[in-house]
Amino acid sequence: MDIGRLRDFVTAMTRAADATPPGAPLMQAARPLLARLIAQDDWLPESCAVPHPQYYRQYLLHCDPAERFSLVSFVWGPGQRTPIHDHTVWGLIGMLRGAEISTPFARGADGNLVPSGQAVRLEPGEIDAVAPEIGDIHQVVNAFEDRVSVSIHLYGGNIGAVNRHVFDMAGHGKSFISGYSNDAVPNLWDRSRVTS
Repeated sequence: MDIGRLRDFVTAMTRAADATPPGAPLMQAARPLLARLIAQDDWLPESCAVPHPQYYRQYLLHCDPAERFSLVSFVWGPGQRTPIHDHTVWGLIGMLRGAEISTPFARGADGNLVPSGQAVRLEPGEIDAVAPEIGDIHQVVNAFEDRVSVSIHLYGGNIGAVNRHVFDMAGHGKSFISGYSNDAVPNLWDRSRVTS
């Protein structure tokens, strides 16, 4: 495992957050950084890729100390899915292993939720985006019924602490704060085990 790739991402993303206005400009600056991270599948700690037999897991990989961004691994067991939900902050979803399908939703004239555009299937190395300005309500499902998929999500805030919503098809929302599946984050800064 090359944890250095994750460390390099965190360093580059912190510099981008220091130099770029928040919101859409930072999301745009972050996209090539996430693309570089998910281009290789040799850096994610095994402890952040463990599925649960019943529901997906969200492992915190790093949260900026000022909560300008957070990076998480989403681990999808076979056939697992989210409810229809929003984010309230921008997000970039990068596929690392397997595949997932995201179906966007919007409110119809009657307030009900209806699919909005085509579902997006993400394969390894591909990135999708969500944000209140471009579409923030979707449902995500592991594209495979027989294996685990892992995606890497970058958000414009501490997503595990953001007050968000899940929705029924009538558009009724219920508030939730997702939290994280792990109690400890990967140690990016210990270089004592690095071999040359």
